[in-house]
Amino acid sequence: MTDLELKELLSLTDPAALRELYDRAYRVKLQYIGPRVSIRGLIEVSNICAKNCFYCGIRRGNHLVKRYRIDADEIVETAVWAYEQKFGSIVMQSGEIESPEFAAFIESVLKRISAATGGGLGVTLSCGEQSPEVYERWRNAGATRYLLRIEASNPELYRRLHPADHDFNARLECLRSLRKLDYQVGSGVMIGLPGQTVDDLVHDLRFFEEFDLDMIGMGPYIPHADTPLGHGIEVTEEYRRRQLEAGLRMIACTRLLLRDVNIASTTALQALGDDGRELGLLAGGNVVMPNITETGYRKGYQLYEGKPSLEESSAESRDNLSRRIASIGETIRWAEPGDSLHYAARHR
Repeated sequence: MTDLELKELLSLTDPAALRELYDRAYRVKLQYIGPRVSIRGLIEVSNICAKNCFYCGIRRGNHLVKRYRIDADEIVETAVWAYEQKFGSIVMQSGEIESPEFAAFIESVLKRISAATGGGLGVTLSCGEQSPEVYERWRNAGATRYLLRIEASNPELYRRLHPADHDFNARLECLRSLRKLDYQVGSGVMIGLPGQTVDDLVHDLRFFEEFDLDMIGMGPYIPHADTPLGHGIEVTEEYRRRQLEAGLRMIACTRLLLRDVNIASTTALQALGDDGRELGLLAGGNVVMPNITETGYRKGYQLYEGKPSLEESSAESRDNLSRRIASIGETIRWAEPGDSLHYAARHR
């Protein structure tokens, strides 16, 4: 696909043309993956973050957030619960902290999860920028996938989203380190950012392609009132509709371009529309990540406002998700790790 073709698809607004785009992407998904959805139980390990990104609700400078880090025993118990409930894998997500103590904490938890499940539970980490040595320790301890979102692949737009002490090139080096260590590597962007252009989104797609990513985790930008970027943005129904539409277009174009990668249908889609997550699957997504964090912590991990399912128990989330996915003719891949086909193809 040429850049011009991608730009045209990302600019569609006509409902019939959009439906054709989503259907086309869904057919590619069926060709490569089938009507199957991989499920990852999301554990929000900690909202303590050293970064001060202008868009994020748990940024260091937001003093209204009550900070927490879940005890290691509780994380392991949650992971074992997920394994017993036939989740094929989990995601351990946290704010970005680079310290020897945090590195050792995650390493220890990974080893305990591997021992408790006999290595049968896939683990994705999303814990931000770390040194190659830390990534290697975590890989050896049992993590097989790593999600590190670039958020914006245009360096100038990236700079507008972050303070001066955030280094775009350092983020790229982290992604390269993860690839060298044979992680299944994921990244992603925010869609519909203030000042973002369609050309920026085309550049994001080319970034995914050039970095040969195995997993894509992206979602529409939703403002948080306690952040610099969120000030003055009115979240109307029309805004929600536009942002949801933009997210679905990006999923569909990613599927058409990259074909066999894992693409998450994210919670941000659901935040914009009750059926947003299902629409993401029908536009080419194949991964969902229901929140299995204890409900008492969830209000403290709001990267954006309006995050759904804050009071829904892990069991309720699992059951509701099962019903919703069955209603669109898709099947959850219970007890399967859901590894990236793109990663597997690279290793043939």
